[in-house]
Amino acid sequence: MFKDKYDLTLEQNVFLAKKLIVENIYNSARLEGCNVTFPDTKTILDGISVANLKMRDVEVILNLRDAWKYLIDNIAKPFDLDFICKINYFVSRNESLEWGVLRNGNVSISGVDYIPIIPNKENIIDSIDKILNIENATERAIRYFLWGMRSQLFWDGNKRTSMLCANKILISEGKGILSIPEKHIREFNIRLSEFYNTNDYSKIDKFIYDNCIHGLIIQK
Repeated sequence: MFKDKYDLTLEQNVFLAKKLIVENIYNSARLEGCNVTFPDTKTILDGISVANLKMRDVEVILNLRDAWKYLIDNIAKPFDLDFICKINYFVSRNESLEWGVLRNGNVSISGVDYIPIIPNKENIIDSIDKILNIENATERAIRYFLWGMRSQLFWDGNKRTSMLCANKILISEGKGILSIPEKHIREFNIRLSEFYNTNDYSKIDKFIYDNCIHGLIIQK
């Protein structure tokens, strides 16, 4: 369905991920509703405290920092349920009922009628395998991102976990970075709610492809 927008080496894509790390963490924090500015985010990542910020917002940023570090340091590891759980461990540490393990109770998603089922490990592994069989890496990453959010595998941090996992798929193949720019968050959330209710990927996947996949243009 989609063509890859970028064709980078692993080294180039890791360089890009490191170069955009503050922006990516800021975008993810804003997507979570954190009331932080870009300078706030950079200051926190530099290890300096920022006055008048909620502790939860600071924790989201520091957890995202640690999750990105784990992703980049372990980019050669296989992408499987263990890797996904490890990403959630960093993302949701100290802010969730449990972190790094599949949810074992009911949750709801505010603003939508859809109720996600309690994850079954065997079914989850089967679904991941089917996504990983998608030939095109960019499409594979977008599909995992959306499926992971809708499945609500974990008690908390499903958007952040799914985005980092999508980036693991992209970076491993040199296909860029997935990040939701702040100017597109409202439109993304509207489309995401439609997707949650309908399970219709076409309501949002092209929007993500057009607006949320970023990379480097390398002169051959």
